[in-house]
Amino acid sequence: MAETFTLYKLIILYMLSKVDFPLANAQISDFVLGKGYTTYFTLQKALSELTESGLIREETTHNRTMYHLTEEGAESICFFENKISDAIKKDIEDFFIEKKFSLKNEVSVKSDYYRNTNGEFSVHCQVIEHSMPLIDLTVTVPSHEEAETMAANWAAKNQEIYAYIMTHLL
Repeated sequence: MAETFTLYKLIILYMLSKVDFPLANAQISDFVLGKGYTTYFTLQKALSELTESGLIREETTHNRTMYHLTEEGAESICFFENKISDAIKKDIEDFFIEKKFSLKNEVSVKSDYYRNTNGEFSVHCQVIEHSMPLIDLTVTVPSHEEAETMAANWAAKNQEIYAYIMTHLL
């Protein structure tokens, strides 16, 4: 059983080593659960242990959790990659070929909000490209509900907003 649990952790490390952007919990779950490798709770335990051991870094906002491979994690997967079967590696590669654009798009669009010193809410919206912000926008709104709505709408409307800003500023 311990060897199987170690394999789940190696799958996560391998997935993160194959992309140049963080993966969301939902994206990792989509692959691992979709292939029937393990249960949701076992996967969450594997992610938690990898985070606690410093092999991955967790970034949490109000609406999602993202995972980044750390230097230690990259070294570990280089050393133990041979413990993952070729069939599982192919499944991971096929998953990325099929979904790479949508995976990257999902994680490159970020929004979060927080209560600021005036008692209002600041909504921080970003689009990241090549590890750099393409747009980085913070808007203040008076209520929690408005902040939540604005953060949620950013995913659907960021391209339209970016185009509007570029058109009117250039």
